Amino acid sequence: MSGLATGQMKKKIEGLDIPPVPEFLELISDSGGKLFACKATVDMFGLTKDDFTPQVDDIITVGDFYAMAAGGHIIFT
Repeated sequence: MSGLATGQMKKKIEGLDIPPVPEFLELISDSGGKLFACKATVDMFGLTKDDFTPQVDDIITVGDFYAMAAGGHIIFT
């Protein structure tokens, strides 16, 4: 089912003229955006920083994120 869902999502993304996820993450990083992985999710799935694309800056907690974003407008967490 996972493969089927991934294939369907890729078709939808192509139809919307959105770049593929790796390219999209690179665009965000290259334009100065920061990318962080959620520590709770990383721990839950037994992942490490090496499991992520090089554009991921760090693995942080929700508390770390809120502290870093203090004074900024948080769109979603």
